[in-house]
Amino acid sequence: MEQPIYSTRAHVFQIDPNTKKNWLPTSKHAVTVSYFYDSTRNVYRIISLDGTKAIINSTISPNMTFTKTSQKFGQWADSRANTVYGLGFSTEHHLAKFAEKFAEYKEAARLAKEKSQEKMEMATSPSQESPGGELSSPLTPVTPPMESINGSDDMCDTTPNSDTRPEPSQNALAFAHSPAMTKHWEAELEALKGNNAKLTAALLESTANVKQWKQQLAAYQEEAERLHKRVTELECQSNQMPVIKSQKTELNQTIEELENTLRDKEEEMEKLKEELENMNDLMEQKDTLTQKLEETELRGRVLEEQLMGAEQRLEDNQEEQENFRKSLRTLLELLDGKIFELTELRDTLARLIEEAS
Repeated sequence: MEQPIYSTRAHVFQIDPNTKKNWLPTSKHAVTVSYFYDSTRNVYRIISLDGTKAIINSTISPNMTFTKTSQKFGQWADSRANTVYGLGFSTEHHLAKFAEKFAEYKEAARLAKEKSQEKMEMATSPSQESPGGELSSPLTPVTPPMESINGSDDMCDTTPNSDTRPEPSQNALAFAHSPAMTKHWEAELEALKGNNAKLTAALLESTANVKQWKQQLAAYQEEAERLHKRVTELECQSNQMPVIKSQKTELNQTIEELENTLRDKEEEMEKLKEELENMNDLMEQKDTLTQKLEETELRGRVLEEQLMGAEQRLEDNQEEQENFRKSLRTLLELLDGKIFELTELRDTLARLIEEAS
């Protein structure tokens, strides 16, 4: 299984394949550059990704050399990729640290290669081993020291977001409840979108891991077949039965370990399938919530139309009441005039009666 053992950030360049003199930038900004150790193949690699594109994929070999060309720039040639990589760092310290790790893992790669060659020689010439000696498994990797990732370059702050939702008042209109429900469903939909994006990213990463695991499984199967053939050859060498039995036991143990690893990988693949099914369920929930949101918006528009109608009727009623009050005032003025005339008529009649008497 391949895992990162040291990471930093730098601007990545490659030599111009035409002129072999000018540098061509392969990243617009500083990206993460990591050392990886593949315990299966016992190799070290330098890998850098710009988004999903691999801009550096260089396997470290004992004949490679990392050269500092300035205080903040270094380069190395990769004959397998037929190119020269260049890295521009933000500080001289980061360059020195990267060069130190390059030399360290280059030496580890050299030792691993020598150890692998020694094991192959021991495996191909068992007659040279002493009867009491033990033959170590050719699959035993050299475990490299783990290094912490450069915290000064890769650290990031995360602040959790908190959403507060006020409670509606008891005297609110029925229309006020619709926007609250709309906000609720929108929040649920946004949460599902976020979960969907995370699951999609996890699925893509899992798919890449599955491809790598399939390659490892094929390598394990080839190694198992080779070990079976080796067991058969060792059984034919009856003159070295103690050594052969010891080697056969070790090879059988290695085969069992490989079979256990195969079973573990199959279980992991089953788990990935279950996660994919769960993601499909979340997609169905998302569609359902989208439909509910559309229905809620439709009900909101109907309520808005009803509210506008009620406001129009209220304005009409107020206008009618104003007209009625005006009519009442006019009628009162007429009544006041008639009462005044009757009062004058009464007074006139009273005077006439007094004059007549």
